[in-house]
Amino acid sequence: MSELDTRRFVARDRNWQPKGYTPDYKTTIARSPSQALVSIPQSLSETTGPDFTHLKMGKYDNDLLLNFNHGGLPVGERVIMCGRVIDQYGNPVPHTLVEMWQANAGGRYRHKNDSYLAPLDPNFGGVGRTLTDANGYYYFRTVKPGPYPWRNGP
Repeated sequence: MSELDTRRFVARDRNWQPKGYTPDYKTTIARSPSQALVSIPQSLSETTGPDFTHLKMGKYDNDLLLNFNHGGLPVGERVIMCGRVIDQYGNPVPHTLVEMWQANAGGRYRHKNDSYLAPLDPNFGGVGRTLTDANGYYYFRTVKPGPYPWRNGP
C-alpha cells in the first residue's frame, strides 16, 4: 500500500466511545480534566519547528509487519491504523512525524521492564514511525495488540 485510500474512510462515531470521565474506568479518574479546556495561544517554538521535511524514512518504518522481521511474519490479526493530524482549526498538518509503540498480539511490549507472561514475538518489534502526507494523513500496517494486564474494572 503506497497511499492511504481515503475513499473508503468511515468517520468514527463518537457516541460509541465512553465519556472522557468514566468513574468505572479507574484511570479516567486521575486523567480526565475536571474543568473546561482552555485555549492557549501558540508560541514561536510551536509554529517554527521542528521541521521533518528532510527526514528520510526507511522503507518499512510504518510497516510493523516487516520492520522487525527475522525470517517470518508476526503472529496476530493484521490491521491498518490510520489517521490524520490537524490543527485546532481543522487544517491538515503536513510532514509531521508520527510514532507509535504497541504490544504484540499476546499483549506484551518489547521492553526490559515488561514482565507480562505472554511470549515475545521474534518477528514483531512494536515500534513504527511515519510522516504525514501533504493532507496530514498517515497509516501503519501492524497487528491487533492483545489484551494488556491493566486493572481498570470496578
